[in-house]
Amino acid sequence: MGAERFNQKIGWKYFGSELKIAREEKGLSQQQLGALIFVSGSYVGQFESATRKPQPDVAERIDEVLGTNGRFTRMCNELIDSSLFEHYFAVIAELELQALSICEYGGQLFPGLLQIEAYTRAIYLACQPLIPVEELDQLVTARLARAKLLEGPTRPVYWVIIDESAIRRPLGGPAAMAEQLRHVTELAESGAIILQVVPLSAGGHALQEGSMRLMTFADAPPVAYVEGPLVGQLLDDPIAVGKCEMLYDLVRASALSREASLARIRSAAEEYAREQ
Repeated sequence: MGAERFNQKIGWKYFGSELKIAREEKGLSQQQLGALIFVSGSYVGQFESATRKPQPDVAERIDEVLGTNGRFTRMCNELIDSSLFEHYFAVIAELELQALSICEYGGQLFPGLLQIEAYTRAIYLACQPLIPVEELDQLVTARLARAKLLEGPTRPVYWVIIDESAIRRPLGGPAAMAEQLRHVTELAESGAIILQVVPLSAGGHALQEGSMRLMTFADAPPVAYVEGPLVGQLLDDPIAVGKCEMLYDLVRASALSREASLARIRSAAEEYAREQ
């Protein structure tokens, strides 16, 4: 069954409605089920209303508690697999659509929400030099589509910090980098994002080993997401999220001011433009 047909038949709303039926058949409240699967009752309510998507390990616990013989695990995995994103990022792509704020440290790359096409292609080709053109086009299209999140009055507050190495590494060549830097500058100047740069002169800092994002929501606790090559992890434990918030604050303290950050990016864009 193709992804499109599957989502029409049993999308996340279907998952949620079936979860509610199975829970009520067991005579459990949302709070009672939440306690048994180690999440809050409000989380269960969000799963049932499809405002939040469970991770596979949570779906497995649901099956164990409700005795549903792996049904919810299979649905969860199929829905994640039907996404154009890597399995570990599919849930994050859904959550960012619901976020009130996103604070992100992009490390040595501009985050996906800020990337232009040429820059995105260069990243994928660096990691997968033999990728078929058709698959590459699909991945690039999916990533660029996420940037629509930053448009309109309902966009989240998006605060992004990057390492200066992201500015200095010429992914896609001088022309692509000049365009990429002008793009993020325009977003910052328009008020769509808050952008800061951690200068190379800052030396070591709290998140130098990877990338991270923090997301807050109107009706759910905050979460953190950390990512490395071929792997990503969503953290919702309050203690772990609190530690991630501290790491982000430490990086923010090492960054240049917004004005100084934009000045450095504009200068680099001019340098790349002269190299064309």
